[in-house]
Amino acid sequence: MAVPSPGYAVTLRVEMPANGASTGGLAAAVTSAGAVLTALDVSESGHDYIVIDVTCNARDDAHTSEITESISKLSGAKVKKVSDRTFLLHLGGKLEVKSKVPLKTRDDLSRAYTPGVARICLAIAEDPSNARRLTIKRNTVAVVTDGSAVLGLGNLGAAAAMPVMEGKAVLFKQFADIDAWPVCIDSQDVDEIVRTVQLIAPVYGGINLEDISAPRCFEIERRLRELLDIPVFHDDQHGTAIVVLAALKNALKVVNKNLAKVKVVMSGAGAAGTAIAQILVFNGLKNIIIFDSAGVVNGSRNDLLDSEWITENTNHENFHGTLSEALKGADVFIGVSAPNILNEDDIKKMAKDSIVFALANPNPEIDPIIAGQYAAVVATGRSDYPNQINNVLAFPGIFRGLLDTGAKDVTNEMLVAAADAIADRVSSSQLNASFIVPSVFDAQVASAVAAAVKSVVANNSQ
Repeated sequence: MAVPSPGYAVTLRVEMPANGASTGGLAAAVTSAGAVLTALDVSESGHDYIVIDVTCNARDDAHTSEITESISKLSGAKVKKVSDRTFLLHLGGKLEVKSKVPLKTRDDLSRAYTPGVARICLAIAEDPSNARRLTIKRNTVAVVTDGSAVLGLGNLGAAAAMPVMEGKAVLFKQFADIDAWPVCIDSQDVDEIVRTVQLIAPVYGGINLEDISAPRCFEIERRLRELLDIPVFHDDQHGTAIVVLAALKNALKVVNKNLAKVKVVMSGAGAAGTAIAQILVFNGLKNIIIFDSAGVVNGSRNDLLDSEWITENTNHENFHGTLSEALKGADVFIGVSAPNILNEDDIKKMAKDSIVFALANPNPEIDPIIAGQYAAVVATGRSDYPNQINNVLAFPGIFRGLLDTGAKDVTNEMLVAAADAIADRVSSSQLNASFIVPSVFDAQVASAVAAAVKSVVANNSQ
């Protein structure tokens, strides 16, 4: 059963009799319904009544109804309003545009707009590189999607993808002071998407592709990288791969194993899985077997996103068994696939001091608590368990470094350098089985990643 989450936080406005038992009764009603009480606030008071805002975390919408019913059973209780705090947070969107310059006098207006702005236009026309210096281009990223693979929800379309893209923009600003903007394209045609991004690219210093389904995401990224003179980064691929590599490096330190010598079994051969496999192999991994919904990936499969690369670099012994059979003696399991595909016995037969990254969201490939009974290190994509593999550790710093250097592309060396920077934010004195990646709120992560990217750019320019 799902656990109560801040994602389903609600506030119930309840009128109660004005007596000393009211608040205690409300707390008991919320707790007995299985919710997590976070606040009780008196919003109104009269001679014989009191109005209390009860804030709690629920499991889902149905659970909110159960909480409401539990409170309604209290003597004299009247539930006047139920507010979903997540919906309230999104009212009117999560972004706004603010001017960086004052407009208080005619002189201010003359410089910011006409006639003074004409001089800036002419300077850019004369030398297009001035756009990066004299406009928002130097610090602006387009968060581009077609809404075809929104979170774990599927093909919801451009409009329904906006809340996620807004959230991504908020993270850019919060963690790297980058101005990002959602670009939700109402088409799922590769040619139209590529052409649209090409046409709007002059405004931006970088393109962050997001929630575009495979295999189209690969072609879109490849073509845009060929067409544009600004970096293009598909976060669902490369952001995930960076953080997985960082986490795995530290997990291997915990169990005293070497990446080049371990056996890795992966579930998921889509965008994230392929990118993870590529960065691990690039970093020295030699033994990896990949599974998808059709079974094991081997040399006879030609229906994959990058069949040639996978055939050459994975499953060298041409294993033909099941996922469960492959896990026998495996050192590492990485899941970027579907919930509840593994059981207790699968983890039990892995090698001693095994590592399990069950990253399917919101429900992982195996319950982390069960996996933790046998694996030495367990990570998930969830924030309510230790070792959250979260892309926010990577993409803000990646783009900060790219924008600051005026880089035109993204290289494997940059990805590995970013992973090393993330891993290094966990010191030897901090490192343990429950802490293999830094907190997403570690203010130094983005700057460390940015510095790593800048170092690669500087070395390559020499």
